Amino acid sequence: MQPLLDAIAAMPLPTDACRIFHGRGGRFPGCEQWTLDAYPPVWVLTSFLPSGDETEAQLVTIGAALAQRWEALAPGQPLNWVFQCRNEALRTQGRTETRLMAGSVPDPHVVTEQGARFKVHVLRGQNHGLFLDMGEGRRWVRDYAAAHSADRYGLKVLNLFAYTCAFSVVALQAGARNVVNVDMSHGAMAIGQQNHQLNGITTGASFLAHDIFSSWGKITRSGPYGLVIVDPPSYQKGSFVATKDYARLMRRLPDLLAPGGHALLCLNAPELGVDFLQSQMQELAPELQFVERVANPAVFSDVDEDRALKVLVYAMPELPLPNAADPAPSAPAAP
Repeated sequence: MQPLLDAIAAMPLPTDACRIFHGRGGRFPGCEQWTLDAYPPVWVLTSFLPSGDETEAQLVTIGAALAQRWEALAPGQPLNWVFQCRNEALRTQGRTETRLMAGSVPDPHVVTEQGARFKVHVLRGQNHGLFLDMGEGRRWVRDYAAAHSADRYGLKVLNLFAYTCAFSVVALQAGARNVVNVDMSHGAMAIGQQNHQLNGITTGASFLAHDIFSSWGKITRSGPYGLVIVDPPSYQKGSFVATKDYARLMRRLPDLLAPGGHALLCLNAPELGVDFLQSQMQELAPELQFVERVANPAVFSDVDEDRALKVLVYAMPELPLPNAADPAPSAPAAP
């Protein structure tokens, strides 16, 4: 546990939501169960092992370390921290054990990232409203939207499995003309709409609380798109199983993308490596060209990058330019 305590002792005062310690990456032997995140003004400590007497003793030590560091960073300010247990038995049941260990949590709880504001909820559920490991993916979307903001017809974005629509917020902030957000969770989409309002975005976004696989007609009619974002859960019973359903998404990409458009494919499944995506793309959408793998935030580094979050960029070829050597079309004969 010492690497976690060392990280706490050295951490700066965070302003944006971010990860402070990532034991899950395997770089700190003996700390694989722990992660520590900052959702200012709240710290969230997560364990991926069952709670027990040993864990309770460790929580006392960690709490003391947080209190000591917080007093140095923000003298006189209350320490707010939450502990969540996500052991495998609880996770398979879709449950977590969450405890407020000290202080309080704002309601509503709004955090910032790269100039954008997002509503989060750290006291319930496994997902807190903003996936911190996707920070560089959101930065890539922001940069892409800014680079295409002056395109002749503007950038149209399709955001599949939109969750709370963070990709949509950053795309529209950066100059995208329109974003179509699709997710079957009405609750997540409602928070997504609030996220747009938090950032003063009143136009350009649409929200479809539909099952993607039952809505291809509507989705396709709204295209083609200059950017398609695919960020599904790796496994969600009754909704999406990556090993069988990701291929169904890949087959649709050539019909969804405009010439020169890009697709951002995301996968957070440790058991599925980069080849899972690349080999299927080669088979199912061979016309799309691989561009790059977007690097994860440095704090999320892993001893095996194949197990870490995968964010891959593919491009649809541009339409070929007319060949200057081709004869010009004949003028119509005079009547």
